[in-house]
Amino acid sequence: MTIEEIKTEILKTESKIVLLSHKNPDGDTIGSALALYHLFSNLNIDTTMIVPNDFPDFLKWMPGADRFIVATKEEKLAHQSINNATLIFFIDFNNYDRINHIEHIVKKNNAPKILIDHHPNPEYFFDFSLSGVTVSSTAELIYSFISHLGYSNKINKSIAESLFTGIMTDTGCFSHNSSKPETFETVAKLLHTGIDKNKIYNNLYNNFSENRMRLLGYALYEKMIVLSQYHTAFFSLSEKELQKFNFQLGDEEGMVNYLLSIKNIIFAVIILEKKNYVKLSFRSKGFFPANYIAKRYFHGGGHLNAAGGKSYKSLSETITKLQTILKDDQALQKYF
Repeated sequence: MTIEEIKTEILKTESKIVLLSHKNPDGDTIGSALALYHLFSNLNIDTTMIVPNDFPDFLKWMPGADRFIVATKEEKLAHQSINNATLIFFIDFNNYDRINHIEHIVKKNNAPKILIDHHPNPEYFFDFSLSGVTVSSTAELIYSFISHLGYSNKINKSIAESLFTGIMTDTGCFSHNSSKPETFETVAKLLHTGIDKNKIYNNLYNNFSENRMRLLGYALYEKMIVLSQYHTAFFSLSEKELQKFNFQLGDEEGMVNYLLSIKNIIFAVIILEKKNYVKLSFRSKGFFPANYIAKRYFHGGGHLNAAGGKSYKSLSETITKLQTILKDDQALQKYF
């Protein structure tokens, strides 16, 4: 499909658009979906947003965030919306395993499928793909997509807030994957709409609970391990420890960056014990390939400097595995 053909599909009277976000949604997938939702709704197009599971409270301040269908809570409505869709957007993910239990419903629908994403190694089942791994965020690609549709003049404050949120969160407040002028040119155009950058920052980063701050302090003081020979720092938290601090969805957001701020540390990991698996979040500096470790060893993936994965071993076995990888993987030794 071409941009012109997509625009024709969007503007058809009978169009029913579904915007899919990935599981464990972050600011980029939520902000990007909301931006398209506001655009299409303003064009009087029937548009539905679906997330496989719920997203953190610090993202729920954005206009329209309450209109997401959370598939784990409203499964029947999610399935019905997908079955009726005439156009399906995959936003900030590029393979089916990122939408969990709604995958089979999406596969059954033969409607055109549109990919807008900036992660590596996309699957090839899309009718149109706007993909670029060197772009800061999917939100930046959404801005480009809207412009190519000829609707840049329709970017209002709600759309701009959503896109700014996506870019800011996925670059760690412009600390990584944000060195291209095009990113800041896009941000400048968003600021020209009159959005309040300070309000957005406060809603995202100055909005945590007291329990979350105490958990962070505990993790850094009691649980942090520094492996200076590998320029690596990590901490792990058991399910019991998380419960002690009344852990809530999204409480881990940004914690790994504290480890990366240590002098001479180029690789940081947080390891959280969940009910049926162990979650790992990776961050790195420079050319250290966080996504290589995530993909090769931990059923995950992501970007060079920001990635995630899972382990189905115990918490202690996962920690041992990570340390063994750093010690034995020959491809990593040049970084140490």
